[in-house]
Amino acid sequence: MDGHTGSASASRPRQGFAGLWNISFGFFGIQIGFALQNANMSRIFQSLGESLDDLALLWIAAPLTGLLVQPIIGHYSDRTWCRFGRRRPYFFVGALFAAAALIGMPHAPGLLAAAMMLWILDASLNVSMEPFRAFVGDMLAKDQHMAGYALQTAFIGAGAVIGSATPWLLDHMGVSNVAAAQGIPDTVRISFYIGGAALFLAVLWTVLTTREYAPDQMARFAQADGQPPAALPADRAMPAGGPGWIVAGGVILAIVWAWSLEKELYLLGALLAAYGCARLVARRLHAQGRSDNLLSHVVGDFATMPPLMKRLALVQFFTWSALFIMWIYTTPVVAQYMFGSADPTSPAYNAGANWVGILFAAYNGVAALAAPFLLQPLARRIGQANTHAIALMLGALGFLSFLFLRDAQLLLLSEIAIGIAWASTLAMPYAMLASSVPQTKLGIYMGLFNAFVVIPQLLVATVMGTIMRHFFPTEPIWTMAFAAGVMMLASIATLRCR
Repeated sequence: MDGHTGSASASRPRQGFAGLWNISFGFFGIQIGFALQNANMSRIFQSLGESLDDLALLWIAAPLTGLLVQPIIGHYSDRTWCRFGRRRPYFFVGALFAAAALIGMPHAPGLLAAAMMLWILDASLNVSMEPFRAFVGDMLAKDQHMAGYALQTAFIGAGAVIGSATPWLLDHMGVSNVAAAQGIPDTVRISFYIGGAALFLAVLWTVLTTREYAPDQMARFAQADGQPPAALPADRAMPAGGPGWIVAGGVILAIVWAWSLEKELYLLGALLAAYGCARLVARRLHAQGRSDNLLSHVVGDFATMPPLMKRLALVQFFTWSALFIMWIYTTPVVAQYMFGSADPTSPAYNAGANWVGILFAAYNGVAALAAPFLLQPLARRIGQANTHAIALMLGALGFLSFLFLRDAQLLLLSEIAIGIAWASTLAMPYAMLASSVPQTKLGIYMGLFNAFVVIPQLLVATVMGTIMRHFFPTEPIWTMAFAAGVMMLASIATLRCR
């Protein structure tokens, strides 16, 4: 067991390799689930009859779920303590439901059922993932944060390799890879069964091999680190500006209705208006002296983010816009341009879809090696911000190469560059954030930080389909140009994160 609750030490004990392994191993299983989702959901949706330009709309479930779930789980995991710990109950329950959703996903009878199952799967994965980010910060001293998040990234990469490559491996083992009309190939079906079992067992390993620090120990650690206690909403003014957000949302809704724009744009206006309403309610509760509640904490902490977190938020916004474009459109791009088919029922399309699994496995495999062996030593020499900027620029070049390459094998070179960017995205921002916010609020700040992972995904899901429809309905290759452009902006924005 790691993290002995009986210790009276004022500082966290340093973790050896076994301790670091146990703390992060659960993420190996969680990422198997995310990889299966990312590499196969477009394929499942198209196999069930969805058109290319409506894919982004169906993917809205995933980021919207994260936007709602992660701050809530972060808030409550900060304030939870029971016989099973602080974070572990959340990622155990999330893993249980995520495993069940993975096993049930291949049996979805139609598009609506598949979209609902994706919602359940992503909610459960987020319930597990959010506490794991804070768990590393809880268990490790500041000087081990980079090592902890680097090893977590290595597990993410390894899990994603397995999750992404499983359909391809099953195909080469003789399992049927061609689906009947409105059906899902056996390679995908069996991969989801394997992924569900692996996810649950990996999270169970971390639950059984780690022991969390008790609240009094965490307080001593924070004092030893010189951290002031986090301010409660009662100690600060609630942010104004709620009506402005509501008006902005209303204007967007009116424009969409008046000009008969795509219906998914209604979501953008509704989210802005909902955030404005949340600020109004939180301000009213604060005026009544009722500040110690979920809404007041979330709104107050969001409005008073540390300066470094705000700068990192802009980086995350651009980075995850590019990544979400990649996850949605790589399958149709590779199938159409490298394998010559846009028909989801054709052998060529399914061969292309399986190759996307290999490409995704490749960038995740690169990430698994790059995080501990390339980026961590480089960050010690030139700093985390400079390292992250270089990695993101490499990722942008990787996306740009899709416009010029037509040999599927050569895309593996593109994935090396994307893999380095992915490794840095999973490690550097979280290492910088964990060392700059109060440990007593680490869960809620990690959850709020996820908003800048989710908001760009929502924008991509609501806007990209419209752009595809109106400008290049049969040419998905141009989505990779968008991805390259926004990833370059992320690299430039990183230079402000000193």
